[in-house]
Amino acid sequence: MAPPSVLERLARWLKWPLVLAGLLAALALVFAIHAAGQSSWAVGALVLFTAGFYVYLSGSGFAYRYLFPGVAGMLVFIAFPLVYTAQIGFTNYSSTHLLSEERVRAYLLDQHDAVEEQVQAFTLHADGGAYRLVLRGAPGPDGEGAAPAWVSPSLALRPTAELLRVDLRPATEEPLPLNGPLQAALPLAEVVKHRDALRQLVLALPGHPELRYLGLREFGPITPHWAANPDGSLTRRADGVVFHPSADSGFFQSAQGETLAPGFKSGVGWANYSRMLLDAEFRGPFLAIFSWTVVFSALTVLFATAIGMFLAVLLNWEGLRFRTTYRTLLFLPYAVPGFISILVFKGLFNQNFGEINAILDALFGVKPAWFADPFLAKVMLLIVNVWLGYPYIMILCSGLLKAIPSDLYEASALAGASPATNFFKITAPLIIKPLAPLLVSAFAFNFNNFVLIALLTDGRPDFLSTKLPAGQTDILVSYTYRIAFRDSGSDFGLAAAISTLIFILVAAMSLINLRMSARAQK
Repeated sequence: MAPPSVLERLARWLKWPLVLAGLLAALALVFAIHAAGQSSWAVGALVLFTAGFYVYLSGSGFAYRYLFPGVAGMLVFIAFPLVYTAQIGFTNYSSTHLLSEERVRAYLLDQHDAVEEQVQAFTLHADGGAYRLVLRGAPGPDGEGAAPAWVSPSLALRPTAELLRVDLRPATEEPLPLNGPLQAALPLAEVVKHRDALRQLVLALPGHPELRYLGLREFGPITPHWAANPDGSLTRRADGVVFHPSADSGFFQSAQGETLAPGFKSGVGWANYSRMLLDAEFRGPFLAIFSWTVVFSALTVLFATAIGMFLAVLLNWEGLRFRTTYRTLLFLPYAVPGFISILVFKGLFNQNFGEINAILDALFGVKPAWFADPFLAKVMLLIVNVWLGYPYIMILCSGLLKAIPSDLYEASALAGASPATNFFKITAPLIIKPLAPLLVSAFAFNFNNFVLIALLTDGRPDFLSTKLPAGQTDILVSYTYRIAFRDSGSDFGLAAAISTLIFILVAAMSLINLRMSARAQK
């Protein structure tokens, strides 16, 4: 047996140090996820890393080494986003409910007013490698106080997560609380650099209230707006009104119904899903958009299939001259990037300057409002989408036609059958069966055809007098995008619920596709 090579020995020496480094990196990532407040996801990451180390380091997991990357990728990039999106669908997460309850409470407790008559100006002075903070009493007309009134000990001025109490001594105290002569005050640009550290200082003066940072030139006492209660509620100091956190509304709310902004994220159960069906003001546009999504997808597949199949049969006619040229020209819409074709059509359909309206005006004296009329806008979408989709069906049908035995057409010719009879009795039945799964896939693709809607109509024209802005040419995916990121208040919870519904519908289509594919192979 040959002795191990240098590379083999090097690999053996580096194996366990690399494993240890990977283990420490994995534990650090799990700890970071846990520290961010996502304990459940931290447990999931820990389980995934543990499985990975087991598969690649143990002999019993050898059979799964090639399978594990695919499974892990599916969990991270498919299952995790799906579960996370579905989880958001059961919350009120939105632009007004972005923070957690704890962060909202901390934000409210941090609200305060300064006691203006006791505000004191300060200057910052270098003291070796540290700094001295000097209070100078009320600022004069030039923004500077008189002689130093109070002096701090040497401060490192490093930002911390907690408040730092600093006891100041009178500047006139003997011995002077300075190691040497007080250096010149730092310019404002240098003070700005230490702003975060200054915010964490609480200055304590004998016989005076504690002072907090108020700005780049001032410290002063503050009066908080809110007082925290043991049960988690907050009491407004001005009038004593108590605000309790309400999981239903996602706000701190008083008994009289008054709410405090901002709101916090909370679970709302099936409220987003019931809103789709039970809220009359939302249900109308939602059902209309859902119906249009189904009609849009179905009609696109129907027309594209009819045109593509007709052209494939026509180009399959051996007596047709220049077949190759025609096939190349008809395939061009599929070769050009889709977004370019959509933007070209957007210009062609322009009501005042588009070529299509120019031709219609010259022939019939009409200029249709393609983008303003809901029906015409939907017709325009179908025209453009069919134009983009028929070449795909044409190529598929051309390939399937080659698989039909020519004996069938010869026998049909001897029987005196017409071309229409050949198509409906021979061609269509033999093509439609293997084509069916692909048509289901095309239906599912158009069900989520966001690019066409966004570039051509952007969902317009809008429904009138709706609770949430909704477009009459929106499909579910563009409507979801609009709710989450555009002009509907960033209602992420509702958008996530609709996204989950879309996933269920597309998953059902995929199952149908698999069933049809299995039947086609029998």
